[in-house]
Amino acid sequence: MAAILSIKDLQKTYDGGFQALKGVTLDIEEGEILALLGPNGAGKTTLISTVCGITTPSAGSVSVGGHDIIDDFRAARRLIGLVPQEINLEPFETVWNSVTFSRGLFGKPRNDALIETILRKLSLWDKRKSQIKELSGGMKRRVLIAKALSHDPRVLFLDEPTAGVDVELRKDMWDVVADLKRDGVTIILTTHYIEEAEAIADRVGVITNGEILLVQEKNQLMRQLGQKQLEVQLTDPLQEVPEVLQRHGVELSKDGRALIYSYDTNAERTGITALLNDVAAAGLTLADVQTRESSLEDIFVGLVSGEAA
Repeated sequence: MAAILSIKDLQKTYDGGFQALKGVTLDIEEGEILALLGPNGAGKTTLISTVCGITTPSAGSVSVGGHDIIDDFRAARRLIGLVPQEINLEPFETVWNSVTFSRGLFGKPRNDALIETILRKLSLWDKRKSQIKELSGGMKRRVLIAKALSHDPRVLFLDEPTAGVDVELRKDMWDVVADLKRDGVTIILTTHYIEEAEAIADRVGVITNGEILLVQEKNQLMRQLGQKQLEVQLTDPLQEVPEVLQRHGVELSKDGRALIYSYDTNAERTGITALLNDVAAAGLTLADVQTRESSLEDIFVGLVSGEAA
């Protein structure tokens, strides 16, 4: 599938010398959902702002649907919708006027039916005549989303769209995302709710210190970097790991009632059989055995901290 968004060696250095982006290269395919994860200050918002034309790049290039964001700015920007982190809305404007005005900014003809559909999907239809200042924070976030969708974008950036909002909005948001994906819209999502990225993303990108660590298909990433843990629960607590078990690299839980063994599911041998044989040889009595697989959050923390290879 062709890349609808192509980023080549993108750099951004601010006055004072701070380099927020250090040669980011990334191709995003049409119709996919890419979750961009990274700690605060990693460069996520700078990357989005640069692609959307809010910030001017220091070097490199970006094209959207074949349109360069500098040389063919208007055509590129018409293809992009942006839901920013900050809520910046005209407080005395109505919901309806605010959303329809955004559509007009992109030179699109009036389409009341489309605006109604968007407002209904985001549970804003009953608030369409309300002024922005009368809305709750969660409702204002919904208006931002509606404005971003008003001009039929083919690429949608969601920059922490559900941070600090109610559970109902988060559910509505992901329902809308699912509908947009079915319509072929490309979605780039940044979020602190990593479980959401795990649930809906096709690929995951990890950025830190202005550099992309990796971009990989989500399930493949979890297979390659994910580990499983075997938790051997004991009937009697231990003060320390028996010498016969230390060679397995097991850890003792804080309460001393479980031995925790990490292993690679892709390895030729997991070592579980040898471990359990040594547990029996140590004279320990098992109460239960459980396994746990690494989540995307575990993998992300490991990557950013440099623990994952």
